[in-house]
Amino acid sequence: MVDYRKYKVWQKSHQLVLEMYSLTRNFPESEKFNLVSQINRASVSIPTNIAEGCGRETQKELIRFLYISSGSAHELEYLLLLSKDLKYINQEKYDGVTATIVEIKKMLASLIRKINSTIN
Repeated sequence: MVDYRKYKVWQKSHQLVLEMYSLTRNFPESEKFNLVSQINRASVSIPTNIAEGCGRETQKELIRFLYISSGSAHELEYLLLLSKDLKYINQEKYDGVTATIVEIKKMLASLIRKINSTIN
């Protein structure tokens, strides 16, 4: 078992969750159970799956959860594009958050490669 809090990718994704909750507070009330809920769930899924994977017995299981985390990052990236196109967030906010998501995706890919190299 690994302490998930020591992974920089977990730390960065946890901060992203806090930012997403703050960002979605300004969305229209009509999106509360739609887009807001989807954005918050996708963002929470990123660090949650890292944490869950770290609690698993094998490195292969950890990798599986890291892939799920990466999938959630891709989903979140699209949901923010949609939010921008619907004019719920401005271009500047979109660019900043998207840059963070891209960095998280790269960090996850790098971690997956690193773990894979130790088990193959």
